[in-house]
Amino acid sequence: MFEFLVTAEGGLTGAGYIVCIAAGIVLFALALLFAGKSSEKRKISTKQLVFCGIAMALAFVTSYIKIFEMPWGGSVTLCSMLFIVLIANWYGAKTGISVGLAYSILQFIQEPFVLSFFQVCCDYFLAFAALGIAGFFAKNSHGLIKGYVAAVLARGAFHALGGYLYWMNYMPENFPQSLKSIYPIAYNYSFLLAEGLITIVILSIPAVTKALNQVKRMALS
Repeated sequence: MFEFLVTAEGGLTGAGYIVCIAAGIVLFALALLFAGKSSEKRKISTKQLVFCGIAMALAFVTSYIKIFEMPWGGSVTLCSMLFIVLIANWYGAKTGISVGLAYSILQFIQEPFVLSFFQVCCDYFLAFAALGIAGFFAKNSHGLIKGYVAAVLARGAFHALGGYLYWMNYMPENFPQSLKSIYPIAYNYSFLLAEGLITIVILSIPAVTKALNQVKRMALS
């Protein structure tokens, strides 16, 4: 069904890249629309557009700065998830989920691999959209940290689900069957929690906290 979009090796064809780029543009436009509807003024503003765009760009750029890369996909990056979480913290969960969904297209273009449509949803669309749930914790004490932790755990859950349903079928025949349900969880959370710990340490630095508070005031003013 998707032969014109996906190569035999699981990558994207030229048409596949075009479709993904078009989908990314549409999803980003929807993210900006939600940003406007979630604001106090109930309309999109140039400032919100700029902050959402910058956050996606910074997330994409820092995703290339890999501190450690796992052998079967996944890596510890330089706080790339944080930028989507910040949008959710500032503009709410709906905007965060929408921006995360749009960002997932960029991630798919960056490192595409297709086993099935649902696998793509788990590894890309749902996983990165899940970062937006950080917005539900925005009004709590230490809401950014709590939201970030929840976002990391939620993203990992979708990666683990995709790993269990699809990727475990590619393990060697002598792989212990008793570990099939545990391995996807351990594998995916190993790099996600490592990056999460690094990010939380950075967020705990007073100078970083002060700087982010200043940016937040600018974003919401």
